[in-house]
Amino acid sequence: MQLFSIDGLIMVLYFIAMILIGLYYKKSIKSSEDYFLSGKKLAFWAIGMSIVSTDIGAVEFVGLAGQAYRYGVVACNYDWIGSVPAMILAAMVFIPYYWRAGVFTVPEYLGRRYNTYVQSVMAVVWLVFMAFNLGIMLWVTGVFLNELLGWPIMPSIIVTVIVVGCYTIFGGLTAVVMTDAVQLVLMFIGGAIILISGLWRLGGWGGLVEKVHSMGPQFANHFSLVLSPSTNTPYPWTGILFGLTIVLAPAYYIGSQAIVQRSLGAKDEWNAKAGVLWAAFLKMFIPVLVVFPGLVAVGLFPNVADGDRVYMMMIKTLLPRGVMGLVLAAFFAALMSSVSSGMHSAATVWTKDIFEKFIKKSASDRYYLRVGRIFTAILFILAIISAPLSSKFPGIYIYVQTLNSFFQGPVLAILILGMFWPRTTQWAGLFGLIGGILMAATMFVFKSSLFTIQDPFLYISWWSFVGSLILCVLITMVTKPEPMQKLRGLVYGLVLKDTALQSAIKENLNEQK
Repeated sequence: MQLFSIDGLIMVLYFIAMILIGLYYKKSIKSSEDYFLSGKKLAFWAIGMSIVSTDIGAVEFVGLAGQAYRYGVVACNYDWIGSVPAMILAAMVFIPYYWRAGVFTVPEYLGRRYNTYVQSVMAVVWLVFMAFNLGIMLWVTGVFLNELLGWPIMPSIIVTVIVVGCYTIFGGLTAVVMTDAVQLVLMFIGGAIILISGLWRLGGWGGLVEKVHSMGPQFANHFSLVLSPSTNTPYPWTGILFGLTIVLAPAYYIGSQAIVQRSLGAKDEWNAKAGVLWAAFLKMFIPVLVVFPGLVAVGLFPNVADGDRVYMMMIKTLLPRGVMGLVLAAFFAALMSSVSSGMHSAATVWTKDIFEKFIKKSASDRYYLRVGRIFTAILFILAIISAPLSSKFPGIYIYVQTLNSFFQGPVLAILILGMFWPRTTQWAGLFGLIGGILMAATMFVFKSSLFTIQDPFLYISWWSFVGSLILCVLITMVTKPEPMQKLRGLVYGLVLKDTALQSAIKENLNEQK
């Protein structure tokens, strides 16, 4: 299949617009803070839209539609039960805390709270994860273009890297956030067009339900949000509750550098909090746009072996000239927002938590700015190399969540204990993090013996979280407490006391005046 001229023109204009945005914001990059945190000038509306664009990329459009095709509406739980409550918690408790701390990265906070070793381990883990995660996103692009246009996968990936790299390297976080805002609008429009077109073909929602239920007992649970553990899917209610709602979702919105970094660039604490709450509101609409098309595809294409291809099939089958170009632009908007955000956050971690701390400590700010841009380009090369690994997993979304399950539980454990329990020691944080990751890796290796379902990443997340908590508590009990002076401004209770004391002092001064 080849794009018609109007569709091709829309695509070209979209690519040019994104590059021009990056070049426009290049002039505002004067320091590393401008590049990594937008000079702390971001407003809440841009933060919220960027968070959603970062989270909902091409992997979600293709992967979640594929999961809905295989398992049904239960995939909506990732947003409705997982993301939204976690985002509200992050906005009201954790994001203000990070913003007051004035850090560049999550590993930087962990380094201050615990020690340099924790910061280094967390930074390395995040960089390895992002290298593979970016590879997944790029692989989706290659598969997408191969399915629609017959283009070879690797050349498609390289072209995408060049386009995304231009505006990210030049414009920094500001360009990433502003392009994210534009791309989110395109995502909503493109997703709505696909969904409405598919439902129209099936005779509306009632026609879809009737068609799916008539296809046999294997589709009986496709409209159930709650699944029993006996259904042998990756999404039993026990895994959704413990692995997703308690561990994976909070860990992502509290400890993911790509998410937290937008709030760190807010112009004040109010905008930092409001940005995440605005994102939570927008996220409630995401399952309708990315999960429901997978349900529609069951009625349209009932015998597809690879569910990750049904979204592309819907674009090919349902859309007329001109509209296809708009939806393709929306798809690439989803891809580019996630890739640019992940790449930029990884460059921030590398520059601030590894290069500046261990390789060259006292260089100029412009030097670190240049290092961040160079590493951004290097990371793209690593992502291209890792991209083919995505083909080894039975579903792109499963691959992403499996990678998350290796470290999200332990990270959440040391974040919670570090913020809310002053007694937690630096060595408890270090061995709790490393031990939890090793637990997760061991459970993954022996998953066939330990679990009854094929992809137990939700259970792995939960038990590595619990194991890391227990390990941290045990080590804390046998190690020396941290001095209170070190914890000042790093433990939530002390921050509240400090804030109350400052407010009392201001009130007394006002009364004296």
